[in-house]
Amino acid sequence: MPEKSDGTPLEKSHWRCPKCWVTQEKGVRPDAEAVSGIVMCNACGAAFPGSDIDSGKYDADAPVPGPAAGGKRNPLALLVVAVVAAAMLFFGFHMARRSGPAPPPIAKSGPAPDFTLESLDGKSMRLSDLRGKAVLLNFWATWCGPCKIEMPWFVELQNQYGSQGLQIVGVAMDDSSKEDIAKFAKEMGVNYPVLLGKEAVGDEYGGVPALPESFFIGRDGKIVDKIIGLKGKAEIEDSIKKALDTEMGKSQASAQTIRENGPAHR
Repeated sequence: MPEKSDGTPLEKSHWRCPKCWVTQEKGVRPDAEAVSGIVMCNACGAAFPGSDIDSGKYDADAPVPGPAAGGKRNPLALLVVAVVAAAMLFFGFHMARRSGPAPPPIAKSGPAPDFTLESLDGKSMRLSDLRGKAVLLNFWATWCGPCKIEMPWFVELQNQYGSQGLQIVGVAMDDSSKEDIAKFAKEMGVNYPVLLGKEAVGDEYGGVPALPESFFIGRDGKIVDKIIGLKGKAEIEDSIKKALDTEMGKSQASAQTIRENGPAHR
């Protein structure tokens, strides 16, 4: 048992370090070196407030001196710092790919910018070819954790509302190969088209500052709603219903008929 300088045992009780909150026995001298009579915390190296080796007394209200040189650091704290730093570097890398000033965010209303992108099966797909359908345009990436959460919802919603005219379209906005994206989509059970995204298309939709990001396009080709980040399935479903409730104008319907059936012959 640890002793005071006069040979009497130190009193036994516990105290909690005010810096790292690790509970330790008040009277058991930590392994870290004592500096000028100050006992150091085993976990983070901070000095015990009001500590004195010889007296064995610890004043919990005393000011906490800074950690002494050579004091031990909290491994958990170091791990948290490392994870945060890695996350900042990771997202900084993906954001750094976009050069120049950020494009203005796209509004929740107005025509959806048209585009043509390659699908995973090698075919070209044009957004305007879906005119007459309600479209959920989802920008995502294989490295996006929240995207993995909502993709199974999209599979269910496509099955539920596809017969009513819903078409979900995924646009992969990452640097993974076409093969890796296809493998990922297959593992997720995706039942809707997945297109290989381009920065230029993302810029047309406001730069896609965060993933996932979804745009809900009515049958008339106009955006009726958008969701940035991960939201609940119910909120996504409400936005789908908004898109389904829209109607296509007569001129748009005529153009759609021509695209599907060809021009009428008299």
